[in-house]
Amino acid sequence: MTKLSVNINKIATIRNARGGNIPNVVNAAINCQLFGADGITVHPRPDERHIRYRDVIEIRPIIKTEFNIEGNPTDSFINLVLSVKPDQVTLVPDRHDALTSNAGWDTLRNRGFLTDVVNTFKKEGIRTSLFVDTDPVNIENAVITGTDRIELYTEPYASGFSGNAAEAAKPFVLAAELAKQAGLGVNAGHDLNLDNLSYLHKNIPWLMEVSIGHALISDALYLGLEKTIRMYKRQLED
Repeated sequence: MTKLSVNINKIATIRNARGGNIPNVVNAAINCQLFGADGITVHPRPDERHIRYRDVIEIRPIIKTEFNIEGNPTDSFINLVLSVKPDQVTLVPDRHDALTSNAGWDTLRNRGFLTDVVNTFKKEGIRTSLFVDTDPVNIENAVITGTDRIELYTEPYASGFSGNAAEAAKPFVLAAELAKQAGLGVNAGHDLNLDNLSYLHKNIPWLMEVSIGHALISDALYLGLEKTIRMYKRQLED
């Protein structure tokens, strides 16, 4: 079954808007796991506008499922990951001022750099994943870096889903097939929600993990966190 990793960045965004420690991101991570999440994802950025580096350190001891840290592999990010040693690190080519992740890696142009970073993490036993789009060139060069997995950047799928679900999913299915044939694990994330998640999963049943934050936390405002996590988990049933 495809695992659901809950991104708790938005919990930290609400906390930071007011200051203090309400809502508490550590408690949120504990509850997400208690309610059925298969993992917790955080994406610290240099300006710490949501998850802070300190949060990552504080969250690590309470993770009983899987811990996935996303981010641009700057020196400070690499040092954080090496000190915390999550189960998985997902490398994302964010600009420092990006509102949210909005592109995958050009793995051909950045192949040497990514190979070095991937090797650094794998030497420490940390599973690696590269955030990529569906371009076969990027997937083929991801293989060369030695990464364990890729994470498909699914915003284009989400944007096209309501118009023509089959056409929107097609390049993602082809990319996932190419990755599978090359021996890569396949994750997916960005703008996945209760409307479009099940269709993607049915077309790519070998997805290993989906990472969902914004939509899931937004749904939880109306439905409650426990019910929302269970609803997302049902979308991933075979």
